[in-house]
Amino acid sequence: MNRRSPSVTLLQASQNNPGLARLMELHRESNVRLQAISTLIPATFRHQVQAGPFEEGVWCLLLSNNTTAAKLRQLLPAFEAHLRTHSLEVKSIRLKVRRGD
Repeated sequence: MNRRSPSVTLLQASQNNPGLARLMELHRESNVRLQAISTLIPATFRHQVQAGPFEEGVWCLLLSNNTTAAKLRQLLPAFEAHLRTHSLEVKSIRLKVRRGD
């Protein structure tokens, strides 16, 4: 007789696994930062930016192309200042262009 273990939600699984809970917290922190700076990103570029990893104070933005990276590189000081005013400190912001999804 095969017994199936009951299914659990991601929230339940994260509550039972400290590593997964930490990963979910980092993901949440990254998304909060993106939401905080979204108004500073030109509207034509917003859909090309995703929140990436946030580890040890270094936050990564995932971008769809080099044009977006070039524009956002100019805005990094404004992003960092805006995050500071909202108590969302970062040591630095990295930009990474995603290659052929």
